[in-house]
Amino acid sequence: MPRLQASLILAVAAIVFAAPPAAAQDYYAGKSIDFVIGGNPGGGFDIYARTIARHLARHIPGNPAIVAKNMPGAGSAKAGAHVGTIAPKDGLTIGAVTPGAITGPLLDDKPNTLFPAGRVLWLASANSSTRICTTFEHSKIRRFDDMLAHKTVIGGGSYGDATHDYAYMIGKTTKAAINVIPGYKGTLDTALAMERGEIDGMCGWDWSSAKSQKPEWIRDGKLRLLLQIGATPDDELTQMGVPPLWPHIKDDVSRRIAELIVSQQAFQRPYFVAEGTPDALVAILRKAFDDALHDEQFLAEARKMRIDVSPLPGTTVQKLVQTFYSAPKEIVEQARRAIRP
Repeated sequence: MPRLQASLILAVAAIVFAAPPAAAQDYYAGKSIDFVIGGNPGGGFDIYARTIARHLARHIPGNPAIVAKNMPGAGSAKAGAHVGTIAPKDGLTIGAVTPGAITGPLLDDKPNTLFPAGRVLWLASANSSTRICTTFEHSKIRRFDDMLAHKTVIGGGSYGDATHDYAYMIGKTTKAAINVIPGYKGTLDTALAMERGEIDGMCGWDWSSAKSQKPEWIRDGKLRLLLQIGATPDDELTQMGVPPLWPHIKDDVSRRIAELIVSQQAFQRPYFVAEGTPDALVAILRKAFDDALHDEQFLAEARKMRIDVSPLPGTTVQKLVQTFYSAPKEIVEQARRAIRP
């Protein structure tokens, strides 16, 4: 798996921002930008977007106001469709969608094509993530090997949500006895179901989100960390003794399926504007995100919020999405079957 993400990122690592015209530099003065977040308030995805929104304006010439607005629905494709096809293409509406909104048009059996993921203009991604498979303290499932031998009830969101798709993917590629209960509204809702004993646990939970949302569970040992899922091992999780996914996948086809699905983690927290937005404004916003995501004030708040930051610039995300959409058809079809019941 490391060769997949490494080759993609190295191929597009060199970034040069062109200086926008002087007229564009004045464009944002006195204006406001809608930051449309395709997730529920309080979830890990929302925490990231709102934290970035608090720091982004001072890196945009003219210091516009930035107004964060939640628009959940259809695995964040509702927000994606609004920003990508409905909102004016004037650089005053930024979208924040989950990776599932990008992968859905390719992997869903009945794809929601309202969001033109392959055609929008990507501004940045805040991090490349590692996901976890976990159970709560009162579950009988204590190790991943237990999931191979005993039925494990895993809560998930809707199609396109990582907690839905990854649970099915892990079951299909490792033969774990996972029973997915879909329909939970975000990771906080799923975590509450774990605490109540309605389900054993959750797979596909972003590790940085788990640390931000439930630090006391991790501190007190209430979460049993069964598996880490990422392109490369996470140092922190490895030190905690959490095994990676890959040794549990025994055949090459299953591995290629998992690699395609997991590759979306390289664009874990992506932000975009609609195709047709003037090039000069796209350049301003890409540079603003790049500067904000490396800003010491932002990084200090990120540490306080317990969110991990490993940013990718917009042109890199653009290339990664294009590469994802060019995957071989037979692997795409196998991956589609792996993440859907």
